[in-house]
Formats: sequence, C-alpha cells, structure tokens
Amino acid sequence: MAWGMSEIIRHPRVTHKLQQELRTALNGKPKIEEKDTINLPYLNMVLKETMRLHPPAPFLVPRHCEQTMQLDGYTIPANSRVILNAWAIMRDQSYWEDADSFRPERFEDAAKAAECKDAYIPFGGGRRVCPGINFGMRSMENVIGNLLYHFDWELPGGKKAEELDMEEAFGLSLVRKNDLLLVPTPYNPKI
Repeated sequence: MAWGMSEIIRHPRVTHKLQQELRTALNGKPKIEEKDTINLPYLNMVLKETMRLHPPAPFLVPRHCEQTMQLDGYTIPANSRVILNAWAIMRDQSYWEDADSFRPERFEDAAKAAECKDAYIPFGGGRRVCPGINFGMRSMENVIGNLLYHFDWELPGGKKAEELDMEEAFGLSLVRKNDLLLVPTPYNPKI
C-alpha cells in the first residue's frame, strides 16, 4: 500500500484521474464497498501497475525442476531448485513498453495485457499463485480507494512530487527504504 500511495502521489496526473473516478463513481457515499470496485477500473489499473513495479516478494518461492529441460539456451538439470526474479521479469523491456515507468493505462487494453500475462507475476506464476491474491487486491482497493476518496494528499514541506524518495530496500519482501510521509487534507465536495 505504501508503494501504491508513493506512485500515486509521485504522478499528479494519476492522482487527479483516480480521485475523479472515485468521487464520481461513489457520488457522496460514506465509503467504498466491495461491490463498488467493479465501477472503478482505473483504481484496478493503478494497483496492477503498482504490483508490477513493486512486487511484494521480488524473488518467488523456489521451484523444483522435475526433469531436465532447455530454457533460452540453458540446460536446467532435473532436481534443480529454480528461483524466479519477479522484479526483473516485470521490468523486462521485451514484455513491457517503457518498463520502468509507472503507466497504469498499460492495463487498459485487455488484448495487450493478455500478451504480458506470463510476465505479470506479483503473486507468483503458473499453477502455484499465492492463495491470498484476491484478499490482498481487495484490501488495497479498499484502503487506497478510501484514502484517495476522502483526502487530498501532498508531500510535507512543499516538496514537489518528483522529489519523492522511491528508494527500495531489497530483502525477502520489497519495501520502501525510507518511510512515506504525506500530509492529508480532508476532501470537502462543497468547496
């Protein structure tokens, strides 16, 4: 969620578009409910793009190769342990145009997104995806959606969006190296 808010704040165009979607679709409701998320496609795109750039686990759970196989000119012997670098796969220029940029709209075209489905693995890939993917995505939709629906956000001390520190601390999970500090202002639709 910290990465989602970081990317949203770092891209004012995305912030504006997302808040407009939320505030139009919810039209004064007190909070987002699960049934509302079907009417929030841009929120879903923003969260997918966040997960692509900042997967929860940069390295997936090790896999066991049951038989010797060839992969891109490499021989992988039977009984090998294979660790996939999800972070690198989801930033691979051969799958993703302008791979290091935050562009939620890349998920707008279902056909293009389908072409990259093998390279979109924030919760694992193949038959063994994380069973908590739906819970994780719904939680992020709920929390980030409500934060942007009810508040306007800015960086402290008058910092500009492009000055936001996006340094990562690699480890078992991918976290921000430094805490995200933001200043909320309650949204008042009557102003």
